[in-house]
Amino acid sequence: MRLSLLAALVLGLAAPAAAQDVDLELVLLADASGSIDADEIRFQRQGYAEAITDPSVLQAIAETAYGSIAVTYVEWAGADSQGVVVPWTVIAGPDSAARFAEALMGPPRMAYGRNAIGSALLAAKRLIEENDIDGWRKVIDFSGDSPNNFGGPPIGAARDEVLAAGITINALAILCRFCSGQAGGGANLEAIYEERIIGGPGAFVVTADDMESFADAVRRKLILEISGTVPGAPALAAR
Repeated sequence: MRLSLLAALVLGLAAPAAAQDVDLELVLLADASGSIDADEIRFQRQGYAEAITDPSVLQAIAETAYGSIAVTYVEWAGADSQGVVVPWTVIAGPDSAARFAEALMGPPRMAYGRNAIGSALLAAKRLIEENDIDGWRKVIDFSGDSPNNFGGPPIGAARDEVLAAGITINALAILCRFCSGQAGGGANLEAIYEERIIGGPGAFVVTADDMESFADAVRRKLILEISGTVPGAPALAAR
């Protein structure tokens, strides 16, 4: 009897911890390539920090099946440059959202180099597959101001690999350099992202073409991703 109890105890200690159930695993994959300067990095992070703590976003989280989501914020740039700014965090209310927002504003810039979108998508895929969280839905939230891919795997091949793993890709097309007066990826960036990057059930593109629309686009995009109620059309433009 003692041996049986001891064996059960040893097996229990050796077993891996149970996965954390959440409604959504969400990688916020933010552009930190050469076209984005330090002020714009901070502006981008601030937009996500404000969005994740917005009452409408918190309400969307509360109304999910599990009442919680898991989020990580990653900056992407060159083929070998993707940096986790905030690691996987379970957000289940105002306190955990505030902690995520605070952590987002602290670290230095985490990625450098010319655009490597394919590498960024595959890095986000690995973060989803290698965590200890069990999310009902898995989404990569990609943002960028250009469709260029100067290194790493082709976008199409990376996209296909992500979609084959059951992960949806949504996108935020940034049509200005955060209102700095410099041109962004061009008026057709939304259409290019729709064609080349997004995919999976209910995938969509949101666009931002000035400071106000950027903040609103991030908030609306998070609500759509968290609620999972995006229309079935291939793309949703939010100007």
